[in-house]
Amino acid sequence: MTRTYGSCKRILVTGGAGFLGSHLIDRLIDAGHEILCVDNLFTGTKRNIDHLHSNPRFEFLRHDVTLPLYVEVDEIYNLACPASPIHYQHDPIQTTKTSVHGAINMLGLAKRLRCKILQASTSEVYGDPVVHPQPEEYWGHVNPIGTRSCYDEGKRCAETLFFDYHRQLGLEIKVARIFNTYGPRMHLADGRVVSNFIVQALSGRPITIYGDGGQTRSFCYVDDLVDGLIRLMDSDTSVTGPINIGNPTEFTISELAERTLRMTGSSVPFVKMALPQDDPRQRRPDITKAMEILGWEPKIELEEGLRRTIEYFRQVV
Repeated sequence: MTRTYGSCKRILVTGGAGFLGSHLIDRLIDAGHEILCVDNLFTGTKRNIDHLHSNPRFEFLRHDVTLPLYVEVDEIYNLACPASPIHYQHDPIQTTKTSVHGAINMLGLAKRLRCKILQASTSEVYGDPVVHPQPEEYWGHVNPIGTRSCYDEGKRCAETLFFDYHRQLGLEIKVARIFNTYGPRMHLADGRVVSNFIVQALSGRPITIYGDGGQTRSFCYVDDLVDGLIRLMDSDTSVTGPINIGNPTEFTISELAERTLRMTGSSVPFVKMALPQDDPRQRRPDITKAMEILGWEPKIELEEGLRRTIEYFRQVV
């Protein structure tokens, strides 16, 4: 079923007031679409979407995706879920409900409307990987009863639901596995490493490094990530995913800390702290499928992305 006029679509973005969701909405509005932004504002903030309220093609609805939603749209991007350990561990039961009940409700809506739906999954489905880099065929190494399980297993169950709706009901689905993403509008207190380091450096506080600093991450700038999501949504019907969306260039946490100090001009010391439970030692996407199927790969190097992100945080810290 379609309600589009020309190339303009009415698109639902859940979690739209969050870091990723607000950047995605900006891009979709720039492309001429009408947007229904749904968020319960647990981790999202109206500040991220304030600039859109006067736009006639933007609508905001405060709503929790664990409850049914009855609206008319052409496409659904399901991004609703706290994504940082501090936030998703605050209420782990609700985090699991957001991933699972939220997926069920959004899939039910897509089924009723007969529209395609994209799930923002995560590299956390790979857990603490024993395969490196991580291809989509890898099933993961996840602790099902740990402190991170509410998020890791919630997202894994959401993927299961998406593929069962696809196989059983013929629903058109897209599943993106998002790797570490950073950029402007990150939450000041989300506990993720890029925002942590920048905020600490700009505030003159010691930079906290968990573990020995030798663990690795691959950092994707938000503009690149959003481009990957849109390309996946607009891909051929036969393309369901899961598809890794992330930057394959790998850095140690210590390297990121040193680069952050240099770029902020700070001279604060490092403080080592114990590694959290089940924190992965390595994380790097194999993006072969994204390159071959979507014609996508990240363009923005860490140096440039950090410069833009630091510039943003200088205004809000």
